Amino acid sequence: MSAAEHRPDPDRLLAYVQRQEDKKHGGRLRIFLGMAPGVGKTYSMLEAARLKRAEGVTVLVGVAETHGRTETEALLAGLDILPRQRIDYRGHELAEFDLDAALARHPELLLVDELAHTNAPGCRHDKRWKDVVELLDNGIDVWSTLNVQHLESLGDVVAQITGVRVRETVPDTLLERADSVVLVDLPPDDLRQRLKEGKVYLPQQADWASANFFRQGNLMALRELALRATALRANTEVLVYRHGRSIQTTWPTSERILVCVGPSPSSAKLVRAAKRLASELHAPWLALSIQSDLPRQARDSALRHLKLAEELGAETFVISGVSVASEIVAFARQQNVTKIIVGKPVRRRLRDYVLGSPVDRLIRESEEIDVHVIRGDAGAAAPAPVAGRPLAVPRWRQYLAAVGVLALCTGFCLSIFPVLDLANLIMVYMLGVMAVAIWLHRGPAICTSVLSVVAFDFFFVPPRFSFAVSDVRHLITFAVMFLVAMVMSSMAGKLKRQADTAVSAGRQSAALAALGRELVAMRGMDNLLAVAQRHLEDVFKVRVVFLLPDEADGLLVRAKTPGTSALHGKQLGMAQWVLTNGKAAGWGTQTLPDSETLFLPLKGAGGVVGVVALDAGQAEGKTRLAFPDQQRLLEAFLAQIAQALEVDRLEEAAKSTLVAMESEKLKTSLLSSVTHDFQTPLAAISGSAEAILVLGEHAVWSTVRSLAENIHRESERLSRLVDNLLRLAKLESGKFKPHLRPVPLEEVLGAALTRLEPLLAGHPVDVDLPADLPLVTVDEVLMEQLFVNLLENAVKHTPAGTPVAIAAKVQKDRMLIQVTDRGAGLPAQELERIFERFYRVNRGTGADGYGLGLAICRLIAKVHGGEIAARNAPGGGLRLDVTLPLR
Repeated sequence: MSAAEHRPDPDRLLAYVQRQEDKKHGGRLRIFLGMAPGVGKTYSMLEAARLKRAEGVTVLVGVAETHGRTETEALLAGLDILPRQRIDYRGHELAEFDLDAALARHPELLLVDELAHTNAPGCRHDKRWKDVVELLDNGIDVWSTLNVQHLESLGDVVAQITGVRVRETVPDTLLERADSVVLVDLPPDDLRQRLKEGKVYLPQQADWASANFFRQGNLMALRELALRATALRANTEVLVYRHGRSIQTTWPTSERILVCVGPSPSSAKLVRAAKRLASELHAPWLALSIQSDLPRQARDSALRHLKLAEELGAETFVISGVSVASEIVAFARQQNVTKIIVGKPVRRRLRDYVLGSPVDRLIRESEEIDVHVIRGDAGAAAPAPVAGRPLAVPRWRQYLAAVGVLALCTGFCLSIFPVLDLANLIMVYMLGVMAVAIWLHRGPAICTSVLSVVAFDFFFVPPRFSFAVSDVRHLITFAVMFLVAMVMSSMAGKLKRQADTAVSAGRQSAALAALGRELVAMRGMDNLLAVAQRHLEDVFKVRVVFLLPDEADGLLVRAKTPGTSALHGKQLGMAQWVLTNGKAAGWGTQTLPDSETLFLPLKGAGGVVGVVALDAGQAEGKTRLAFPDQQRLLEAFLAQIAQALEVDRLEEAAKSTLVAMESEKLKTSLLSSVTHDFQTPLAAISGSAEAILVLGEHAVWSTVRSLAENIHRESERLSRLVDNLLRLAKLESGKFKPHLRPVPLEEVLGAALTRLEPLLAGHPVDVDLPADLPLVTVDEVLMEQLFVNLLENAVKHTPAGTPVAIAAKVQKDRMLIQVTDRGAGLPAQELERIFERFYRVNRGTGADGYGLGLAICRLIAKVHGGEIAARNAPGGGLRLDVTLPLR
C-alpha cells in the first residue's frame, strides 16, 4: 500500500485534535456507573477519592449521599465537605448542592453524587447534571455516580423490563463526554442479599423493593444494560482513537460484520447468512454495495438485496469505486469490521484465471480481517420492483459508432501513409481506441482494439491488402499493439467511470448546498415549504405534497405542486400511518407498494414533524428514485427540510413563550403598580373621612374643610389614574378610531394650558408658534391630553421656578412640536425607557407619578401616524419632540 494511502484523513485528524484540545481546556469527568442502587457506586467513588487525596490532589466533597450506610459514612472522615445551601420551599427547608460555593473554591477534584438528581426550585439549574456541566466548563474535574436506568436513551427499555418509568434522566451525550466510565458491578444475588440486610433501604422499603424493582430478572437485565453501555462507551473510544490516528488495521475489540451484496441471486442468501451470524454473535452488521456501470436489471437486483438487508436490521451503504476488493477492504477498516461475508463465484472468467477473481484479491488484501466465502443459490434474479436507467445510446449504435471511429482512423492513416512510418500510424489507432473507451462502453472499446490490429495488418503491413505477414517481427508488433490497446481502453474506461462518479457527487453536493442556503435564509413555514417543494421537483422530477400535523394530531396539506390531484381517503390514511410510525410507505417500499405515491416522514430531532408525498407516476421520477445515490440524496434533502421546519417551529414557540412571559410580566407590573397607586389615594381618603367622623360635632370648620379638600384632591388623583388606565387600554386595543379634523395648534395648546393653569403657576411658560403655522389634522381631545401629559411631566420632574418652553415648526410634510424644560435632564439609557408603562425615573425632584403619562403620549402620537422621542436639550434639561404628519 502506498504512502498516500497510509496518510491520515485530514477531517478525522482535525476532529481528533479538536477533541483533545477541548479536554485540555475543560474539566475531566469520571462517572461511576452501576446497574441499580446499592451496588456501591458512592463507596467506590469515595474510596478512589481518598487515594487521590493521598497523592496530594485537593479533593472537595460537594455531594455524597450515604443513605445512612455506616461503611460509606466512614469514608467521609477526613475529607473536606462543602456545606449545602439551604432553600426554603413551601415551608420546608431543603439542602442542595452549592454550585457558587464550589466554583469559588475551585478544587482540583470535586465529588458530586447522584448525577440524575432534580434540584429544588430556586437553584440555578433544574438538574444536577447541568451543575456538573458548568463545573466542567470552568475547568474543575468532577467525579459523579449514575445508575444505568437514568440514561435518557434507555428510559423506554427500563420501563418495559421493570414496569417503572424513570423520570429523572441524564442525556447520553454526558456519558459520551466523560473521560472515563468506571463500571461498579455486583451480582444480582449479592445485591438482593444486601437489600435484605438493610444496606440499601430501610426494612419496610426493602421488602417492597425486593418484590418489585429488585426482582432477580430485573437485576439481571439491568446488569446486562450496564455492561453493554460500558462496552459501547469503550468501543466508541477505540473508534475515535483509530480514526484520529488514522490506524488502518482492524482492532477486533468487538465483532462487526460486513456483507457484500450485488446483483447476483446469491446475495439474498448472503444477507440472510450475515443476519444469522450477527444474531449469534450479538454484533452489529453492515451491508455494502459497490456502485458501478451495470445494466438496468443488475442494478435493480442489487438495490433489492440492499433493501432486504435494511429490513433485517443492517446499516446499508453504497460506495463508488473501480477496484472492488480494495474498496471493500478500505471500507471495512474504516468501520473496524472484523468479518467480511462474500459470495463464491459460480463461474470463472478468463480474466479471473489470469489476474484472479475479486474474491481472491479480497482474501489477499484483507490481511487481519476474516473473510467468509459462501456459495449462493444459482438461478435467475427475480424481476426488479423498480424501473432502471436506460442506456444513453443503444448498444448496437455504440458498436456502429466504434466501427465509424475505426474507419476514420484508417482513412486518416491512408492519407498520411506515404509520409509517416508504421509507428506513427499505430499511435493514430491508439488514439481512436482511447476515444471509444472514453465515450462508449467496454464492449465497443474491446471490439475497437481487436479491429484496429486487423485493419493495421490489412492496410499497412507488407504485403498490403492481405492478412499475410512477410516479417515475423510484425507479429510481436501486433501483440504489443493489441495489449496496449486493451490496457488503454481499460484505463480510459476506469477514468470515465471515476469522472462520472465525481460529476454525479458534485451535482448532488451542489443541489444539497443550494437547498441548504435557501432554507437558512428563509423564514416562515410557507416560505420554507415553497423552497423545499421547488428543489424536490427540480432534482427528482416528481410532484410534491407536504402534509403537516394540526392541533388535533391530524394532517393538513400545507403545500403541493400545482395540478396535483387531492389525496383521497386511503392516501391520507397512509400519510397518517407514516406520521405515527416514522417509516416510509407507498411505492418502492414494503408497505402498500402498489401505490403510485411514495410517503416519507420528515424526521427532526424531536420526532416526525411532517410527511412529504412524492407522486412517482412519471417514468422519469421513478427512474431517479430507483437508485441508491438518488435515495441517499433524497434522505439528505428531507433531513435538511425537517431540520428547517423544526427550527421554524421552535422559533415560533420561543416567540409565543416570550410573548407570554412579557404578558405575564406586564400583568405583574400592572398589578403591583396599580395596587400601590390605588392604595395611596384610598388611604388618604379613608383617613380624612375617619378623622371627620371622630371629630364629630366638635370639629373646627377649618379642620373639616382641610380634610374635605384632601378627600377631594385624592379623589381627583384616583380619577385621573382610572382615566389613564382606561385610555391606555382603549388606545392599545387597536380598535380605536380617532376623530380627526383640521384645527389650529394654538387652540389645542391653549386648552391644555388653561386646564393646567394652577399647576403651571410656579413655572414660566414660553410659547413660540410661527404666525404662518398650518392647520394640523388631529383628534382635539387626544391631542389636548397629550399636551397635558407632557406639561405635567415637565412640572413634576423639574424644580420650581424652572421655565418650560413650547415651540413648533414645519419640516417638509410633517410638524415638529417641542416641549422643553430646564431641569437636570436624563441619562442616555433612560431616554427611551421613560415611554414604557409604569416606568418611573427619579430626576432629583422627589415628584411622584404613575408611569403612564408618557406611555399614553406615545400611543396618541402613534394613533395620529406620528412619533415621540426624548432628548437632552443643549442648554440643559429634557426636550420631548412630537412629530405629526400634515394631511
